Amino acid sequence: MHSLQDALYNWLTIKVVCDARPDDKAAIETRDFFEEILIVQHSVSSIEMTTDDLMYYISYQQGEETKKVRYPRELIEIMINQINQEPEKYKDYPTD
Repeated sequence: MHSLQDALYNWLTIKVVCDARPDDKAAIETRDFFEEILIVQHSVSSIEMTTDDLMYYISYQQGEETKKVRYPRELIEIMINQINQEPEKYKDYPTD
């Protein structure tokens, strides 16, 4: 993952899926993969997410600096909306 922006976007997109599908092993493993990229490649820590009607907001620590980014809900929720529209294509694989 070359860009921090891409890594944050991917992490947030799959985190939304994990929050909606907490027993989905594939989603959890993918979220963990992007968290590792954020930590190891981009030195990110203390990630916090909030949302409102229009946006998702992420604040995080990178070194000594606190940074913030935001993403439109419609962009972040594309994956979970697709899963919800065609659930037969996206089986929920439990963690056990």
